[in-house]
Amino acid sequence: MLYLLLLPLSPYVHGFNLFRYITFRAGGACLTALIISFWVGPKLIRLLKSMQRHGQPIRTDGPERHLIEKKGTPTMGGTLILLALAFATLLWADLSNQYVWATIMVTFGYGAIGFADDFLKLTRRNTKGVSGRVRLLGEGAIGLAAAVWMVHLMPPDIATGLAVPLFKNLLIPFGFLFPLVGLFVMMGSANAVNFTDGLDGLATVPTMIAAAVFALIAYLVGNKIFAGYLELNYVPGVGELTVFLAGLIGAGMGFLWFNAPPAAVFMGDTGSLSLGGALGAVAVATKNEIVLAIVGGLFVVETISVIVQVFWFKRTGRRVFLMAPLHHHFEKKGWAEPTIVIRFWIISMILGLVGLATLKIR
Repeated sequence: MLYLLLLPLSPYVHGFNLFRYITFRAGGACLTALIISFWVGPKLIRLLKSMQRHGQPIRTDGPERHLIEKKGTPTMGGTLILLALAFATLLWADLSNQYVWATIMVTFGYGAIGFADDFLKLTRRNTKGVSGRVRLLGEGAIGLAAAVWMVHLMPPDIATGLAVPLFKNLLIPFGFLFPLVGLFVMMGSANAVNFTDGLDGLATVPTMIAAAVFALIAYLVGNKIFAGYLELNYVPGVGELTVFLAGLIGAGMGFLWFNAPPAAVFMGDTGSLSLGGALGAVAVATKNEIVLAIVGGLFVVETISVIVQVFWFKRTGRRVFLMAPLHHHFEKKGWAEPTIVIRFWIISMILGLVGLATLKIR
């Protein structure tokens, strides 16, 4: 909004020329989202507590301490992230950029599915929300629409190819099937973050790390000079997603303030699905889908632990892990929650650096 309103006035007010720069607006988006979170957070938490007398339903088959320590904590805190992100993006991003709107569609569409899931869990007072089939259909429809939209926005020579990191200009051609690849990336990312969201702060910081990495990737890929120097696939206009991701980081920091142990609020599926969907959408838009699997390797491992557990239990009746997802396995082994969370954060930082390294190694 500010970009479209104030940049045309830059010949008359020299300071308005700053709005031309993505880096300046990204900083503004991050700070704005953080301030909005601090301002709205206490009010929203009080509202959620008044509406949720018993808090988020806790799994009875989970770690025993959760039934005591986390009982009564309200959920749907993801609405705080979405509110702050929406305000920051609408204020600082170039709203004529269609990549921004496609990413917003995925983020808030998946957030709406998560909100419905959280709402049903609260009203039914159990951990079963929207049915798996309905949820996947909703995610699939939104993801497919966004993927088709992005394909039409991209240069034809790269639009339907899957970029392979570490190799120069290597694209695996998928043709008209590429939207299905994009759909898989968005849905996979959303549900992977959702699986990871089980301890205070566990999903938030790795998401922020991934967002920071992809903010840099979006900036480089959207700049013809930098993309040419690094031999990346140049995607005109995608640099504007840097502003969106900066807003996401600011919103994540603001939420973490209230989610730090002991959490005053949980993000719920409202937050985890929307954050994961946002990362997936940005990965597709920047042609770095495989890099997301590296940077978000923690989310991938958590998801694999669930798949392996379910598959092996159905075949043999025995468990591979004490409990899935993986972070609960370590809880069952006696690890303290802060120990698990901080070690997983460190792993995410390492994976983020590895993902960045793929940009230069060609």
